[in-house]
Amino acid sequence: MSRRSGILEFAVLGLLRESPMHGYELRKRLNTSLGVFRAFSYGTLYPCLKTLVANGWLIEEPGNTHDDALAAPLAGRRAKIVYRLTAEGKEHFEELLSQTGPDAYEDEHFAARFAFFGQTSRDVRMRVLEGRRSRLEERLEKMRASLARTRERLDDYTLELQRHGMESVEREVRWLNELIESERAGRDLRGSASGGSAQQDTTTGSTGGLPRRGEAPRTDTPDDTAT
Repeated sequence: MSRRSGILEFAVLGLLRESPMHGYELRKRLNTSLGVFRAFSYGTLYPCLKTLVANGWLIEEPGNTHDDALAAPLAGRRAKIVYRLTAEGKEHFEELLSQTGPDAYEDEHFAARFAFFGQTSRDVRMRVLEGRRSRLEERLEKMRASLARTRERLDDYTLELQRHGMESVEREVRWLNELIESERAGRDLRGSASGGSAQQDTTTGSTGGLPRRGEAPRTDTPDDTAT
């Protein structure tokens, strides 16, 4: 399994843990709630769903809405399939939530993991946040070293782009520091009834840097190998 397909499977299981969904509704949630998946297509999603069904983590059920019931006789189409998380799928997702290995700190995987922090235990949240901060601090150090070596060879625009990239990483490090401080202080950011898993926004502002509801964290920091 590729890293990117693993992230997609994780997100699908997490969203279906909240409620069963049609494929279209699931894709919409992936696109709107987890921005990291905006480029994913049906051609990527449905093979993923089939794999999860084959593994026993999801089951397919016929749609039970009035519109779905009419779809086949009136339009010659099959009723929409609803995907539901199984008990094994829920157990597998909880196992994935507990993992805090290096992949959890990478840009896309971290965004997906953060989107489901409302379903994650505090100790795991802390390990992921601290790991992400360490990863970005390493990246920042490399970017500074690269800039110091190449500054004299760069034109003004390229130099400004390098500075912009460094500032983006520095902002995320500050944001992570605020989140870690909040976690250590015991301020729980979990959502309410549904867990708020895929609805948290990481834009800093009047909330003192704590997430507001809206979208997954931005992880569009530049590659640390840029020169």
